[in-house]
Amino acid sequence: MSTHTHPSKRRLSRDQKRVLGATLVGTTVEWYDFFIYANAAAIIFASQYFGPVGEENPQLAQLLAYASVGISFLFRPLGAVIAGWIGDKYGRRMVLMLTLGLMGMATTLIGLLPTYATIGVWAPVMLIVLRILQGVSAGGEWGGAALMAVEHAPTPRRGLFGAYPQIGVPLGMLLASAILGIFSLALTPEQFQAWGWRVPFLVSFVLIFVGYYIRRKVSETPVFQELRKNAAQAKTPLRQLFQEDWKTIVKAALAFAGNNAAGYMVTGGFVLGYVTTTHGVSQSNMLLLVSVAAALWIATTLYGGILSDKIGRRPTYLIGFGFQLVWAIPMFLMIDTGNFGVIILAVLPFTIPIGLSYGPQSAMYSEMFPSRTRLSGVSISYALGAVLGGAFAPTIAQYLVGATSWIGSVGIYIAAMAIISGLAVLAIKEPRGNPLTPEQEAAHEQTTLDATSESQATTVR
Repeated sequence: MSTHTHPSKRRLSRDQKRVLGATLVGTTVEWYDFFIYANAAAIIFASQYFGPVGEENPQLAQLLAYASVGISFLFRPLGAVIAGWIGDKYGRRMVLMLTLGLMGMATTLIGLLPTYATIGVWAPVMLIVLRILQGVSAGGEWGGAALMAVEHAPTPRRGLFGAYPQIGVPLGMLLASAILGIFSLALTPEQFQAWGWRVPFLVSFVLIFVGYYIRRKVSETPVFQELRKNAAQAKTPLRQLFQEDWKTIVKAALAFAGNNAAGYMVTGGFVLGYVTTTHGVSQSNMLLLVSVAAALWIATTLYGGILSDKIGRRPTYLIGFGFQLVWAIPMFLMIDTGNFGVIILAVLPFTIPIGLSYGPQSAMYSEMFPSRTRLSGVSISYALGAVLGGAFAPTIAQYLVGATSWIGSVGIYIAAMAIISGLAVLAIKEPRGNPLTPEQEAAHEQTTLDATSESQATTVR
């Protein structure tokens, strides 16, 4: 009888647990900062930073508040380019430390920022500048965390390991909406508007130190250690990436766009603002619902990563986008009833497709790009996908509702995004199990060449 345990069944080592904990905690802190802004934009910023516009046109003020959320996405590619260059030349770990500090600084300063009533037009200008810094940080954070997890993972468990930095996103959202909800319930509306909303931003200052302490204990990934040992880092990773893998970037970005649009529309931002302002549903109830949805998203994301290790990355993605396509329009029609019970039944099931098309992403992206330019590739693809998907999804939704007077138009938009991303996934060759280290890549390339030569020789004979 064999005494060997299959790699997918083995217990995690202490170092592996430390890696998973570091990617999870650090990413949670990063995205807590990012989502606290999105929630505040839905319920606070229109009145406090774009107030004069709202006096004549409340709809336009809310559009501007949502647009300030989207502006940061336009700077994610810049963050991805900077982080990719640093990470491919100097290591994944350095990227994680730098992005964490930048995000924490920007978020804390937003919590201290005076309103329009205090300093006039400088208030929205400074708010947007700080949001841009959040975007730069977010653009670099994800790729470093994804590779830190996947490049430490045993091959049969890459989907599981890669799901941990993914979980940090809904966990950060859960933390953000929960803390906002607590202060919304504990304070009077006047107190919350005056100063209560600022406290969650200031909490970031403490969380950043926690994330930094945990991340600094993690070693560099084995893949980058091998690159550094063999002096195999690309001298110009960006040029090499765009020369050799630009088609891969396009496909990877489009594969993410549908998920990102759905995530920003439903679990924060637009739905929160629409239901509270149009139907008068309690703000605290909606923040509680967003928290529950984020908790379910954690579970479905983890399951998506595990499932992709069993059936492949592409099938898991396609199941998720198929569900999104079918549920999008009915969900928004149910939301428009204004009945909180029906809204719950509409929103919570939508965490299933979001999780299934998000859990496998770290593993799939890592397996799609070569080691020498991998961090640049995954970071830029993620940033571009976010621009195409979530950047202005709440703004587009707000416009569609205003133009059509029918929220079902938003469902059509989200369904169309699912189709676009599904087609992109179909164009990707299943990457599960692709080699990650330079040595494995060289061996795989040689095996492919040998097989091709043997096939050609057989044909000649």
